Amino acid sequence: MFHSYKEVNILKEEQQSFTEEQEVTAAEQNPVNEAAAAEAQAEEIIDQEQTELTRLKAEAEETQQRLVRAQADFDNFRRRTQREKEDLAKYASMKLITELVPVIDNFERAMATVPEGTETESFAKGIQMILRQLETVLASEGLAAMETVGQPFNPEFHQAIMQVDSEEHEEGIVVEEVQKGYMLKDKVLRPAMVKVSS
Repeated sequence: MFHSYKEVNILKEEQQSFTEEQEVTAAEQNPVNEAAAAEAQAEEIIDQEQTELTRLKAEAEETQQRLVRAQADFDNFRRRTQREKEDLAKYASMKLITELVPVIDNFERAMATVPEGTETESFAKGIQMILRQLETVLASEGLAAMETVGQPFNPEFHQAIMQVDSEEHEEGIVVEEVQKGYMLKDKVLRPAMVKVSS
């Protein structure tokens, strides 16, 4: 079946018109599709940014917590170091005094065994003066002898070596001092060896 030239042209025009209508419809739909795609893309970017923001906030909070802990650790270290420094200064002479305490013990034993007589009396007085001088020097460094007899037994200050029956003291009282105890400032340098009533 043959179409005339005129019919062919009309068909071509109709086809072209139909194609143009389709293009116009597609063009009209295209902005809608592009807008929806752009909106979806924007929402995705916002979601990503929200996730990133949440992650960064968590990181910042963790870093803040670590900083607070590090500051607290540093403050504790500084205080501990200061306390150790003060203790070192306070008890700097402790080693020397610990070694001199037995010397005092020996002086006191020597004084207890001095025989009566004019020949030894001046010698004994000299030793006694040296002992008092040594005690004065050590006292200036913070050394003090403990008062133990008649005091309740305290294991922080006393070392019990024996229990004895005593009618004049109630139970748990120090009745005799075998070896003097000493305090260096507020610290026990040597506990006193004592006998305790039972």
